[in-house]
Amino acid sequence: MLMKRKDKAQRWLSNKAALIVTLALLLIFTTLFPSTVKATTSVYTMTAFTNTSESNMYIYESYNATHYGLLKGPAYTPPSNLIRDPSIIKHTDGLYYVVYTTNWSGNTVGIASSPDKMNWTFVRNITLSTSTPIAHTWAPEWFKDTNGSVNIIVSLSPGNYENFKPYVITASNSNLASTSWSAPTVLAGIAPNYIDTFVVKTGSTYHAFTKNETTKYIEYATSNSLTGPYTFKGTGDWAGWGSWVEGPALVQLDNGSWRMYFDGYADHKYYYSDSADNFQSWTAKEEIAGLSGMVRHMTVLKEAGQPGDIRKLESFNVPGSFIRHYNYQARIDSSISPAEDAQFRIVPGLANSSGISFEAINYPGYFLRNNNGSILLVKNDGSAAFKNDATFKRVNGLANASWSSYASFTNPNLYLRHYDNILRLQPVVTTLDKQDATFREIAQ
Repeated sequence: MLMKRKDKAQRWLSNKAALIVTLALLLIFTTLFPSTVKATTSVYTMTAFTNTSESNMYIYESYNATHYGLLKGPAYTPPSNLIRDPSIIKHTDGLYYVVYTTNWSGNTVGIASSPDKMNWTFVRNITLSTSTPIAHTWAPEWFKDTNGSVNIIVSLSPGNYENFKPYVITASNSNLASTSWSAPTVLAGIAPNYIDTFVVKTGSTYHAFTKNETTKYIEYATSNSLTGPYTFKGTGDWAGWGSWVEGPALVQLDNGSWRMYFDGYADHKYYYSDSADNFQSWTAKEEIAGLSGMVRHMTVLKEAGQPGDIRKLESFNVPGSFIRHYNYQARIDSSISPAEDAQFRIVPGLANSSGISFEAINYPGYFLRNNNGSILLVKNDGSAAFKNDATFKRVNGLANASWSSYASFTNPNLYLRHYDNILRLQPVVTTLDKQDATFREIAQ
């Protein structure tokens, strides 16, 4: 009996030791080759109309909800009238849908759909009716409830562009192309003259952010029911955003905080602000880099993107200098502003998934591409030539095997290297060449 216990103890110790060794090897492997373990990067898609057109919708994408690159613009033009205030969702049928304001006056909202966010098709107009006349139907916003219902929050006015109130309509089934919609139900507790109401839900609480048309502030109310009654928790300049702001749109970030985008229509700028304490306090408003002054009332959809590790690429022989893009030219620098210029998503190769491609974090859809030996940041045009030029093979670092080097996928004798700080694709011969072609991937 004693020998059996001893054997059992020895087997337990042996198995434990094997587990420890396995975990240690895994840790060493993932440290030396960090991008072999793929993380999923969230994709934030923005739909907006612009200062230059109320009849065209533009699509932008971001991987950090801060820096947006143009995916397509214009991406959709309705068969008639306007496309103001486009709000986007991803539905259970796999399609994307936008709902939008069709005109300055009238009692309809429009719906369009897309399989890929690039190609949009008009679906239908929804006609709304209430016991009182509807003169203006503005700012529709999708709201998917936790019970699975699909709703549209919309602002209705009886006339003269005044006394807007928020209403909700609910789809009778999941077929958004043909479903019937409920009669508009007012959100009780939000008095007349409130517009651009956006609702999110946390736990059992509905949070409504809505513009007070009298004071021009975005205010905040909560309820235990979608249709209310709502109780105001923040009025006036409660969040420090100032007045003459409208069009609030919220999305939850990867860190759990909530980000609100809103239109500073008086100064022709677009802002965002974050809350990390369930809407009790907010950061100072900041402009959306590159889009402020151009986009108008929009909505952002967050999705899980394709696997792709966000990395900085440090030079082996110029420590503290990283590959970055500057005026669409790839180079290395030690002082980089904005920091996102030196951050890239390492994704499966565009030409061959066994290779890799480098996508700019702040210019979604733009990749590092070889152009006759120069490395430029270029928008993917989908061509075979582009995919070949933007695909590289990762190998052990030529100057240090624990680092990485990157050969051209179509010409493996050429490597990415820096020369006079400029990134190039060239043959590697000397010791200095090998050092110039060696980089370390640093996780973000």
